[in-house]
Amino acid sequence: MPVFLLDFHHNDHVIDYYRSFFERHQWLENGLSWTVVQPLNEEITVDDLLRRLNGGRDPEQRIMDYPGEEAMDEGCPVLLVSRGEGTWGFLELAYGFGLSDRVLTELSRESRVWMVTWHFNGGYTILYAADGKIRARMRDFIFTEHRIEDGDPSILADFRAMLDTLGPEDYRGKRSAAFAFIEAATGMDLDSELPDVEDAPVVILDNPDA
Repeated sequence: MPVFLLDFHHNDHVIDYYRSFFERHQWLENGLSWTVVQPLNEEITVDDLLRRLNGGRDPEQRIMDYPGEEAMDEGCPVLLVSRGEGTWGFLELAYGFGLSDRVLTELSRESRVWMVTWHFNGGYTILYAADGKIRARMRDFIFTEHRIEDGDPSILADFRAMLDTLGPEDYRGKRSAAFAFIEAATGMDLDSELPDVEDAPVVILDNPDA
């Protein structure tokens, strides 16, 4: 199945937006996971997606006074959920719990899924999944000499071109480029206010495969 083509030209403005985002939320440079899902079937609801994220079970939903702080105490993925135009975004706050391949393929049934994630040990990964398969993945994308790619190379071609315009040690720029690329692909941005929300609903996954 051919993947949609991105009409994306390098956009300094969008990358600068995410540079400012990470300047404001520097703690997220140590660990986060951002997953954007575009359901292709209008009957797929956010509750359906949350069940897929949680191994087929309804996850716990709770109000947290200070999600950015309290999430660190859970020891499992804590998600803030955002809605875009035909898209859903899931931000994992505490540890950079990237979703497993099993969860991503389940999530991508009748959907397009983009994920960028890293954690305190590294693991800088961006990927695209659709039709129940992971179609492209790039690991260690902030390290020019050590990037590892698999899948269809055309899917991440524009992201690769963005990375190549940045300095080899411009790590914040490369993190920002990953978010700018996903925004270009999906139309879904990451609201700079989201990590600071208080008294907010969160989703807590207990899926060991997540």
